[in-house]
Amino acid sequence: MKVHEYQAKELLARFGVATPKGRTTDSADEAAEIAREVGGPVVVKAQIHAGGRGKAGGVKLAKNAEEAERTARDPSAIHRSPVDPTVGFQPFQGRDLALKLGLGGDLMRPAGALIAALYQAFEECDCSLAEINPLVVTRDGRLLAADAKLNFDDNAMYRHKDLLELRDLDEEDPAEVEAQESGIGNFIKLTGDIGCVVNGAGLAMATMDAIKLAGGDPANFLDIGTVNDPERVVSSLRIIKEDPAVRAILINIFGGMARVDIIAQGIIEASKQIDIGVPIVARLVGTNVEEGERLLAESGVDLIRAADLGEAAAKVVAAARG
Repeated sequence: MKVHEYQAKELLARFGVATPKGRTTDSADEAAEIAREVGGPVVVKAQIHAGGRGKAGGVKLAKNAEEAERTARDPSAIHRSPVDPTVGFQPFQGRDLALKLGLGGDLMRPAGALIAALYQAFEECDCSLAEINPLVVTRDGRLLAADAKLNFDDNAMYRHKDLLELRDLDEEDPAEVEAQESGIGNFIKLTGDIGCVVNGAGLAMATMDAIKLAGGDPANFLDIGTVNDPERVVSSLRIIKEDPAVRAILINIFGGMARVDIIAQGIIEASKQIDIGVPIVARLVGTNVEEGERLLAESGVDLIRAADLGEAAAKVVAAARG
């Protein structure tokens, strides 16, 4: 459930949180009166359930009451046109959006064509965002995308080798890049000091919550996925160890399709290849757990064992604190 900003402020005010003076209205004339009551420059803000660059934009400064009234006379600045994927974007939708944007007359057809091209780029490139801001009308009546922003669905990039060549790795976190190159698709570096190696995104989130509940801070989100490859475990531990902030590591595996004995082999191999140098707490349950336990026992790898997630979280927090 979401509420509007003004509703959130009213709710917080009940609890004694100070908020700026202001009122809500759906009338431009009343907006001018409110501005006069407030006095001085005001901010006119559209109340919608959206925010962020390219999603809202309904925030305008007004120096006086007259300017506030003018600003409030375009309350429907965001126009939506749902596209049926079975038929695709239709020309009439482009023309309709062009008119709603005030691009009528000689600009209507080129504006409709531009909007259709933007949709085509969004669809064919597997975009998660396609934005033109600002769209400029030149003095000789041409439409130009003066600025543009395109984001792509990472899971679709196997279809777009040409787009992958545009990737600027210098702008990305080195650890996240290394994780992707190692086949670990779900890795996000965080600011804590407890490294996490987990199979399954849901379990990874639950593991992070358990660490927080135990008084610690996770250093990363890492889901090795449903994989039976010891090298994936080795790569995971190597990436985590490269973070100088990490003071302990929690390996939390609930083996279903992923076999615990394969995970155990990965832990053993990592101990041979990497000078981990920090305590490792392991909670391993599920498929082939008996074989995994045997392998770990015979290897002599130094692990702190835990039977359940709560115990594992408490032990890894204690280990990180020394």
